[in-house]
Amino acid sequence: MMKITGLSHLFKWENLHNWWLTKYFFALKKTGLNASDPRLKDCMDKLQRSVTESFHDVMMDRELFHKCVGGNIVLLIQAFRKKFIIPEFDAFVTKIDQIYDTVQKNHDGHVAVYIPHLAKFSPDLWGVSLCTVDGQRHSVGESKQPFCLQSCVKPLEYAVAIHEAGTEKVHRYVGMEPSGLKFNKLYLDEEDKPHNPMVNAGAIVISSLIKPGSNKAEKFDYVMDFIKKMAGQEYVGFSNATFQSEKETGDRNFAIGYYLKEKKCFPRGAEMIDALDFYFQLCSIEVTCESGSVMAATLAHGGICPITGERVLSAEAVRNTLSLMHSCGMYDFSGQMAFHVGLPAKSGVSGAVLLVVPNVMGVMCWSPPLDKVGNSVRGIHFCQELVSSFNFHNYDNLRHFVKKQDPRRQDGDDRVRDFWRCVSPQKTNLVIKLMQSHCIVCFTTRHLL
Repeated sequence: MMKITGLSHLFKWENLHNWWLTKYFFALKKTGLNASDPRLKDCMDKLQRSVTESFHDVMMDRELFHKCVGGNIVLLIQAFRKKFIIPEFDAFVTKIDQIYDTVQKNHDGHVAVYIPHLAKFSPDLWGVSLCTVDGQRHSVGESKQPFCLQSCVKPLEYAVAIHEAGTEKVHRYVGMEPSGLKFNKLYLDEEDKPHNPMVNAGAIVISSLIKPGSNKAEKFDYVMDFIKKMAGQEYVGFSNATFQSEKETGDRNFAIGYYLKEKKCFPRGAEMIDALDFYFQLCSIEVTCESGSVMAATLAHGGICPITGERVLSAEAVRNTLSLMHSCGMYDFSGQMAFHVGLPAKSGVSGAVLLVVPNVMGVMCWSPPLDKVGNSVRGIHFCQELVSSFNFHNYDNLRHFVKKQDPRRQDGDDRVRDFWRCVSPQKTNLVIKLMQSHCIVCFTTRHLL
């Protein structure tokens, strides 16, 4: 029977076969990795199968543990050696939870009522999820409750259009300037184009540029496939009730559609009614805070989904999308958002705020009460508190600037060595030692040793 140095006195020997799984999951969670991470599926399946087959017969010994984790050795070395973008993840999410609690006390704003289905949501609902570019995850509050993307789909459909057709073609039909007007205004720029893809007129035109010549069902499946890949195949659904509400109460959008048709804003062969119907469908796509945060992290990671490693969008598409989210993403609050928060973001009247910290993480906030311009009150408040605590604002890292916390840096007692020195013939033993060390640190913090 193996001896677990430094921890064995905490457990009864007869329970030692459970130690590896219990402490493995505990140590893993401290790094930010979820047991449900697709990259760890093979490891988790083997662990579960081994425990099921060996229960009451064979202990979970070192050899069996080596066999189970061997296929994920590089990821696990990164995790336990604190080589992820946010190394002290546990301390970071403790602060995130504090911000969440502070923001929860904000009861300003009103739930949108002009789309009947949205009016049914409680104003008390409040959820936040984040996902880093390394796949570290954290959620708090109503993070599993589905809600419609609404205008948060605009940067996603724009990214798909750029990925498919390229910048030059897309911007023949849509501009790239902030409008300074309400998102649903019947107004075009001096070239008779919608000002940008983040207002309704621009998004309706963009919907006509995706998969030209295909029917509505094919177009919808095409975009849904992209969004599911961005979300790492986590929850992405469709609310038919919201779709019907959109069509029944969408007089302003129909007016915009006919105005765009009059001004010949659509590409040749595109039908305005089809484009509008497709736009309503896209606004009715459902996500959760958890799946939405992975989508945001895919944008933060340059178009590569952090939990699958799949390239979903081109670098060009991501750069363009983040640029427009930064300048135009928050309706006529975009200037203030850029000034105070300094990060690309997009809001929707469902109460969603999709926030991107480039090269670090993606965040999805959701709370239905809106302010007077249509942004989630708690969502905006959370973003402001986030950059007040951490140096995530685009210009926080200027030389001689007042310093905030930087979660990307390690503590003074940094035990990390060069990653490639870790990958050796004894690499699995190293993971076990690192995991034990990580557990000891975690337990010491809680005065259990």
